[in-house]
Parts: sequence; C-alpha cells; structure tokens
Amino acid sequence: MNKKEDKLIYSRNVVEFTTVAREFCILAENCAQYSKEDFVRVASRILPLLYLKASVLPENEPVLDEELEEFVDEFTYEQVRRSIRQKLTRHDDYLEVFKDDMHLSEEPIVANISEDLADIYQDLFNYCEAYRIGVEEIMNDALWRVVDHFRTFWGQRLCNAQRALHNTLFCGDDLSDEKPIDEPTDDF
Repeated sequence: MNKKEDKLIYSRNVVEFTTVAREFCILAENCAQYSKEDFVRVASRILPLLYLKASVLPENEPVLDEELEEFVDEFTYEQVRRSIRQKLTRHDDYLEVFKDDMHLSEEPIVANISEDLADIYQDLFNYCEAYRIGVEEIMNDALWRVVDHFRTFWGQRLCNAQRALHNTLFCGDDLSDEKPIDEPTDDF
C-alpha cells in the first residue's frame, strides 16, 4: 500500500475538496472582478459544494511535531476581507444567531459575510499552499488541520454566510454595484 494513489492524501475526496477549496480562494481573491450580483451568485453556489466536500473528508492524525507554516498574513487577510466588504456594500452585515453567548446579549449581534469568507479563505489558502508543497507529511497534517478547523470553526461560518448570501440573492433588493463602503485604513 505504498503506491501514491492508495494514500489518503491522494484519495478522490481529498483531491476533489482541494479543487473546490482552490476555486473558493480564487473567487475570494478576485471578487473585485465580479459584479455584486455575480459574486453573490457564485459564492452562494460554491459554499454548499465546499461544505459537502469538507464533510466527506477522511479522518487522519497529524504526523509532524512542528506546526505547519501559515501562508496568509494579517495584511492578506485584511485585503481579502475589505475587498469582499466593498463588493457586498450594505449586504455585508447580517444578524448572528449561533453565538454561544447570544442569549445573554440585549443587543442583536451583527456579523459580516466578508469576515466569514475571509476566515474560510485563510484556512483554505493555508491548506492549499501546504498541500501544493507536495511533501506527504505536510499534506497529511494540512488535511488534518483543515478538517479540524472545518468542524470547530469555519464550517459554522460557512453556513452562516450561506444563509446571509441566500437572503441577499433572493430578498428582492437591487444588487447592482454600489459605491464601496469607506473603511478606515489602519496600518495596512
């Protein structure tokens, strides 16, 4: 069982997930090239596919002692988040309903599609870059990490963003491009 195609990291489910993850990353990186309506439509189609592909990934265990390299730095994360926020304009915000401490809040909790998608992008881009390196131990640990993060973090964010995107797409609002939201430019 040492043949390349018999290894977990080269299994059909892993390769298909990797393909969809890369397509999502390309969408997030290039959202400015889409109209608002097209971006919302494409994102609302790729997210369920991404969820499906992540949900059937095989279980594995990490083999390396050291942490995997992070490829997305704070600047890149903010660049992706801001680009998506500027694309979605007033449709970026939605009410969060799945926060653990929401029942303690007297005010509604507002979340952002752009932040959700940037969080997903960060994990998926880190995974894709580690997988692309081609070192099987790194690929294995990248797979373990992305599955763990899907279950504990970005899977719920994906569902939340999908719900908000669905509402945006079918609420009857005009999705023609609007003037971008002005955001303060910290030190980025």
